Amino acid sequence: MLITNNIRHAKFIRRPNRFQGYVELDGEELMVHVPNTGRNKEILVPGYTVILREENNPQRKTKYDLIAGYKGERLINIDSQIPNKVVDEALKSGKIDKLRKYNNITREKTFGNSRFDFKLSDDKGSEYYLEIKGVTYEDNGKTAFPDAPTERGRKHLLELVEVLETGRGAGVLFLIQMENVDYFTPHDEMDKLFGEALRYAYHSGVDVFAYDCSLGEDFITLNKAVEVRL
Repeated sequence: MLITNNIRHAKFIRRPNRFQGYVELDGEELMVHVPNTGRNKEILVPGYTVILREENNPQRKTKYDLIAGYKGERLINIDSQIPNKVVDEALKSGKIDKLRKYNNITREKTFGNSRFDFKLSDDKGSEYYLEIKGVTYEDNGKTAFPDAPTERGRKHLLELVEVLETGRGAGVLFLIQMENVDYFTPHDEMDKLFGEALRYAYHSGVDVFAYDCSLGEDFITLNKAVEVRL
């Protein structure tokens, strides 16, 4: 997908809370919106170059969203709204082999008391529920999720097992918001319970996918499958 809004480079200064950041742009300190509740400590480092997307909305308190940052030469997208859009595009273009047979794709669908990112179905009545998790943590080619404890993420995994028990398909896709990585693994040091739930879901039959992205400062698209190490 293309990012058609105006893109600017800035220097990161600080992040006083989850949703606010301060950057230096054109020699001035400016508050921006950070569209990610994760910690992103390896990316949002004082002095690092970050990418801003201009949002010309008079209702907003901030003019820019901080959507990506450079960790050395590696560009990492941190916009939490991006993964579902990228996966939606990939599903519709048949880029995820195991899910290619599903030709009906709907977003934000409820199953029981649960809401999942995607409900997929085919003309024969088969159904599949898919949850998406954006991955921004990287360490020497290793990528991991989560980068902050997530009870909600653990709950999603257990709910996917419940979907399987009804005879429907279920999967979780970790979209790695960068390219050229070695593998994906649960971030047990950050959230041991999430890692346990992911392994339980996998051994129960839930599909676990990981894909990296091709990206630039003004585009991002699903690229190729990445090894999952559980």
